[in-house]
Amino acid sequence: MFFFRNLGSNRSGSFYFPVFSTVNLSEAINNELKTEIVRKSIHFLIALVPFMVAINKTATVVVLMIGTLGYTLMEYLRLSGVKVPVVSSITAMASRPRDFGHFVMGPVTLGLGALFALLIYPSTAAIIAIYALAFGDGIASLAGKFFGRWRPAFLFGKSIEGCAACFTVVFISAYMVSGSVYIASAAAFTAMVVESLPLGDYDNLLIPVTVGLVVHYVY
Repeated sequence: MFFFRNLGSNRSGSFYFPVFSTVNLSEAINNELKTEIVRKSIHFLIALVPFMVAINKTATVVVLMIGTLGYTLMEYLRLSGVKVPVVSSITAMASRPRDFGHFVMGPVTLGLGALFALLIYPSTAAIIAIYALAFGDGIASLAGKFFGRWRPAFLFGKSIEGCAACFTVVFISAYMVSGSVYIASAAAFTAMVVESLPLGDYDNLLIPVTVGLVVHYVY
């Protein structure tokens, strides 16, 4: 942000010189990082889905459906001026500037992404796809915000560091599930490519669907 310092005056009036406020800039950066940490903490929670599936897949699907529908209802209430305890506060904390005054789609696409993976693909492909959603997108965003320096034009504003982090965590999680370097590499590369596209919150849908598809056909 800028403020203007009066440097004196002459016959034509005062001279003002713009001064950059480093304090306000630092505060803005800190707020942005806090928002990303809250958003990605929600992302990481989706990694619990495979553990829930191991107990009862049907119940897990029902929980995802009810959770997604419930959030949608509460978000419409929030936009109508009705504050829902806890949920409205978390949504506000996790909202980026572009979300203000709008329906926050992130949790909806997150829940649907995990749900689609469970309903479309066999167990192994579905689990790898959900871990790619939980960790790949989440870690990529945090790595890009904290460490991102190289942002070539073909990455649409995203960073090399974020892409590398996405590939790494998806490779590790996929290898732990499949035990195959080939499958882990295919899953990691797919997640990295999709995550680098300018999809907004809709990458939550495309990452698990595309990763699950690739793993299903190479498994």
